[in-house]
Amino acid sequence: MLFAIIVGLILGLVVIVVVTNTMQQQKKKQEEERRREIIKFRAIIDETEEAVQNAAGIPLSDEGFAILLSRELNALKGMLELTPGNKEVGNRIQQVQTKINSGDFPTGDAESMTLPENEKQLIGIIQGIKKFRIILRSEHGKGRISSEIFVKEDKKFEKLQLRINIETQMRRGKVAMSKNMSGSARQYFEKAKLTLEKQNYADEYIITRLGEIEELLSQIATDLKSANLDDVKKKQSEENDDLDALFAPKKKW
Repeated sequence: MLFAIIVGLILGLVVIVVVTNTMQQQKKKQEEERRREIIKFRAIIDETEEAVQNAAGIPLSDEGFAILLSRELNALKGMLELTPGNKEVGNRIQQVQTKINSGDFPTGDAESMTLPENEKQLIGIIQGIKKFRIILRSEHGKGRISSEIFVKEDKKFEKLQLRINIETQMRRGKVAMSKNMSGSARQYFEKAKLTLEKQNYADEYIITRLGEIEELLSQIATDLKSANLDDVKKKQSEENDDLDALFAPKKKW
C-alpha cells in the first residue's frame, strides 16, 4: 500500500513538472511572439514617420497623407494592445489622430511640380516616391484603401517618376551637346525616347517630349554629317597637298 502511495506521489510530481514546464515554454513562446509583434509595429511606425518627413519633397495629396497617418495609427493601436498602459504610445495615438482629424496637410501637385536641377535632390525625391508606392501597395493589399484611390495615387507617382527620368536624360543630353559630345548626347536622347515609347499610354507630356527628342536627334545627325564632310574635305586637301609636293618640279640648287 505504501509503495503504491509513493509511486502515485512520484507520478504526480512528474505530471506537475511536465505541466509546469509546458506552461513555461508556452509563456516563453507567447512572450517571444509578443516581442516580434512589437518589433514589427515599431518598424512600421518608423518607416511611416520617415515617409511623412520625406513627403516635404514629393507632392502628396490629402489622401496620400491620410494613408500614411492611418497606417501609423493602426500600428500604434496594435502596439498599445501589446503594451497596455504605455503612456508614450497613448499620447502618440492622440497626436496622430488629431492630425488626421484636422486634415491640414502640406499637399502638392505632381503635374506642376518644379523639378530641382541638383541630381542628388532628384535621387532623394525618387527614393521618397518609391517608398510611398510600396506603402500604398501594402495598404491596398490589406484592404485599408479603395482600389480607386490606389490607382489614382499610384498612377500619379508613376508619371512623376517617368517625368524625372526623362527630364534628367534630356538635361544630360543637352549638356553633352553644348560640349560637342554628340555621341553621348545621342545616347541620352535615344534612351529617353525608348523609355517614352515603352509607355502604354500617350498624354500631352509624352507627345511633346517625343517631338522635342526627334528634333534634337535630327540636329545631332545633321551636325555629325556636317562634321564628317569637313573631315573628308580636310583629308582630301591634305592628300592633294601631298600629291602637289610629290609632283612639283624639283628645285635646282
